[in-house]
Order: sequence, then C-alpha cells, then structure tokens
Amino acid sequence: MIRVTIFNEFLHEKYDGEAKRLYPEGIHAHIQSFLKSEQDLTVYTVTLDDPECGLTEEVLENTDVLLWWGHMGHHLVPDEVVERVWRRVLDGMGFIPLHSGHHSKVFRRLMGTTCNLHWRENDRERIWTVSPGHPIAAGIPAYFELEHEEMYGEPFAIPEPDEVIFLGWFAGGEAFRAGVTFRRENGRIFYFQPGHEDYPSFHNDHVQRIIKNAIRWAYNPVRYRIPCPWAPSPEQGH
Repeated sequence: MIRVTIFNEFLHEKYDGEAKRLYPEGIHAHIQSFLKSEQDLTVYTVTLDDPECGLTEEVLENTDVLLWWGHMGHHLVPDEVVERVWRRVLDGMGFIPLHSGHHSKVFRRLMGTTCNLHWRENDRERIWTVSPGHPIAAGIPAYFELEHEEMYGEPFAIPEPDEVIFLGWFAGGEAFRAGVTFRRENGRIFYFQPGHEDYPSFHNDHVQRIIKNAIRWAYNPVRYRIPCPWAPSPEQGH
C-alpha cells in the first residue's frame, strides 16, 4: 500500500463562496474522495488547523507521498514544519505540490529559487501531453481542456526540470510548463499547475488520473538519509 497524506491549508473553502460550493468539505477531502477507490492507496488528510499543521514526525514517518495545496496561507506554515518536510523529501518521500503550491515554503526550499510566475484569473486552458510515454501521462490524451482555470505564464522561476510532462496553453496566448518533475536526493517531486480553488479542475477526470499516476511515480519504497561521515580509504592495508 502507498501511504498518501494530503495537506490543504483549508482557508478559501471557509470564506470564499465559490470555493465552498465546489469543495464543500475542502479540497483535501475532495482529492481524498477520488483517491479512496484506488486499491493500492491509503489516504490521510491534514490542514493548517491541526497541531503542527498535521505534519508531525509520526505522520511524515508514515507518509510515502505528500500532496500539497496552499495559496493564501503559505506564511502560516512554521519553518520547523518546512524543515521537517524538506528533510523527509530528501530521504525519499514523494512530494506533489498542486497549483499555488509552487509558492509554498517547502517547494521554494527544494527548488532554491523564488518560483515566481505571471498569473491571471479565469482563462481557458488546453493542457498538452508532451511526454506521452511517461508513467504520469498514462491514459491521458494528446490534450484536454479546462474551460476555467487560473492562467500561469512563463517565465517560471524554477530550476531546469528533469522532465516536462505537460504544457499548458491559455486562451490569452500564454504557455506554461504545467507538469514537471524533479529529483532531490532520494525524493521524487512532481509539480502540477491546475487546481485554482474557484474552478472545478479537481473534478476533471484527466486531472484526477494525472494525480493518481503521479502518486505511483513519486512513490519510493526505500528511505535513505545520505550521511556525511569521514571515511577511511577502502584500499588501506592492501
């Protein structure tokens, strides 16, 4: 079984009428609902309301892949929690930041950059599958469309990705690297752009399939913390 934890700051759904209508129990609960049917996944959710944002040492020790949705509350995540998650990713925990998770403290720490971009609300997006042979793209057509989504535009201030799986094109003319992968030590990272709180992107079958595929790709059954000890020469005495 792959142990999945979903972190959602759970703020918009309390105060934003449209977000509450689309995700009445929270974005985390909605994502959990479409992952629950997968026989190889166990899914747990946490929010900012939980002690230590729910991301305690025990929770992270029992998490194989962490999904992250945040937007207006990035600054509310304590630095000690960020440090804890960052270390776990380096040890081998998969990490999937969604939508505005690009500005989360954890993702910025892992990237070492601002992760800034251009943005505009309410645009039509066509998502192109540019690496159709990648496991994250399994079962995804050459392209699909989201009638309403927040435009994210280049330049996207991230390091060069290991792989670009999806490219977003917007009706306003912008293009964006909408699905990209990175490896940091033993951890696999997939950033996926769709998922604005006021639009039904997480209700889309293709978006849901991509998230399921990404969880399985990011899963690493091996946890290993790379040490930094002094080491004698193995040739000594020979």
